[in-house]
Amino acid sequence: MSDHFDTLETRDPREREEQLFASLPARWGHAQQASAAYATILAGVSAAGVRSREAPAKLPVTRKHELLDLQKAGRAADPFGGFSTLVRGPAMPRIFASPGPIYEPEGSTRDYWRAGRALFAAGFRSGDLVHNSFSYHMTPGAFIMESGAHAVGCTVFPAGVGQTEQQLQAIAELRPQAYMGTPSFLRILVEKAIELQSDIGSLRKGLVGGEAFPPSLCAWFSERGLDVYQSYATADLGLIAYETSARRGWWSTKA
Repeated sequence: MSDHFDTLETRDPREREEQLFASLPARWGHAQQASAAYATILAGVSAAGVRSREAPAKLPVTRKHELLDLQKAGRAADPFGGFSTLVRGPAMPRIFASPGPIYEPEGSTRDYWRAGRALFAAGFRSGDLVHNSFSYHMTPGAFIMESGAHAVGCTVFPAGVGQTEQQLQAIAELRPQAYMGTPSFLRILVEKAIELQSDIGSLRKGLVGGEAFPPSLCAWFSERGLDVYQSYATADLGLIAYETSARRGWWSTKA
C-alpha cells in the first residue's frame, strides 16, 4: 500500500516547482479564451509571460463581492457571471448556491474539488466507510468531501447535519471507520454517545473543516481515540489546504 495519494507527492521540490510554473501559461490562456469574465479581467495580460511566482502577484485580483456583483449583473444571460467554462448537461452535474447567493457549478471530472489528497493524508483508505456530516443542502461542502472520498476508494454514508441520535444509531450499526464534517458536530456526536452509552468506537479517524479547529480540541479527540485532521476549502476554489501527519501546518493541494 502506498504512503502517498499519487506520484506527484514524491517529486523532487525543484521538479515540482518547474512543472507547476510550466503549466501556468496554458491555465491563464484557457481562462482568457474560454471565460467571458476572465477575458475582460485579464485583457492585455500575456499568458505566455506567467511563468514565475512573481507573475501571478501582478495579475488583477477578483474579490468575493465583485464575483457576486458580476453574477447579479449578468444573471439573466449567465448565472455564473461569465466565469464558468462548463456547459450544462453531463459536464455540469450540479449547481450549488452559497450565501449571497453566489452560484457555483460542479464539473464531472473525477475528484473535481481535489479533496482526495487531503483525505488520504488524514488516513482515509480504499474500502473505508465514511460518515459524512457536512450539509447536503445547496452548498457544496458535503459533495466536495464525498467526491474526494470516492477518489480514495471509500464508501460514503450521507448523514448530513442534525438528528444526532439517528446519526449515532447509524454509526453504531454501520460501523464506519471515518468521519467528515465540522469539528463542533463531531464533538456533539462524541459527547452524546457517551451520555447514551452508544457504541461509536468504530470511528478512528476524521477530516474536519468549515470551522476553527484549535489544538485543544484536536487533543480532546485524540484522548478519545480519534485521529482528526483539518482542511480548508471554499465553494469557489475547492480544496485549498490540508494538514498532514507531520502536524506542521497547512500544505498546498497542488502537491
